[in-house]
Amino acid sequence: MMTDIVKTAAVQSLLDRASGLTESGGNPRLKAILRDVLEATMGVIEKHDISEGEFWQAIDFLGRGAGEFGLIIPGIGIEHFLDLHLDAKDAEAGRTGGTPRTIEGPLYVAGAPLVEGDLSRTNDVNLTTDPDDVEELTMSGRILGPDGEPVKDAILHVWHANSKGFYSHFDPTSAQSPFNNRRRIRLGADGRFAFHSRMPRGYSVPPGGACDQLMKLLGRHGDRPAHIHFFIEAPGYRTLTTQINFGDDPHAHDDFAFATRDGLLPIPDRSGGNPAIVFDFVMQRAQSADDQHFSSRPRAAA
Repeated sequence: MMTDIVKTAAVQSLLDRASGLTESGGNPRLKAILRDVLEATMGVIEKHDISEGEFWQAIDFLGRGAGEFGLIIPGIGIEHFLDLHLDAKDAEAGRTGGTPRTIEGPLYVAGAPLVEGDLSRTNDVNLTTDPDDVEELTMSGRILGPDGEPVKDAILHVWHANSKGFYSHFDPTSAQSPFNNRRRIRLGADGRFAFHSRMPRGYSVPPGGACDQLMKLLGRHGDRPAHIHFFIEAPGYRTLTTQINFGDDPHAHDDFAFATRDGLLPIPDRSGGNPAIVFDFVMQRAQSADDQHFSSRPRAAA
């Protein structure tokens, strides 16, 4: 039998007390957010007549699946929603243009080797440390500002999987060297970059894990296309978090993590043999000091 008690005085009082609104101490913003989360949760329980058993099964799933929250959150669209939310705030503030942002994902590792990528002084950068029996990928382009100007002194963070779909530091086989396929590249005054590596491959969430179980219950898959992640930071410009999905991958438009965005789907050129990508990134100018920093999201460190 359905109930209709969330809006009653008794439950509203419970919400105020549970979220700390009746207490003088604590964090007011957290209190307000928690109250809304609790009320929304109670509303869902009531709307769908969720049983006590179903509720505790869900809590058990969350507890057992905590190690895969970094996959579950993009898999259910919340990380992409955060990008859409930021896009909407930018549009309202009149901030448009530039390379689209897209999800960071859970597999960045701080402290990758910082290498010189000024093409006037050095050749392109090699990302791959370990042997990998797959074709070589080259990628080159420019970091530009909103008026087409070269962005000076940029640092390009790059990371991607190997040909088995595994990332260094997260490889279940423990076969990869630290920071394989991970580099930070310091660019020169012309904003040009070039790197080569072994061709990455798309991958699936861990079979039988919490995210895989959830996707199957939703009638979905847990596959990602081949892709490369980027952070770009430069003095005077807004830090960019983005990635490219390879446009010829079968999952390019069916990415379980919803990272595919228009303008981020280059197709590797294989006319010269090995695949090559030419891609320019366009950054927005910073409007505050915060614009020049990465988000405070917790990240792995070697």
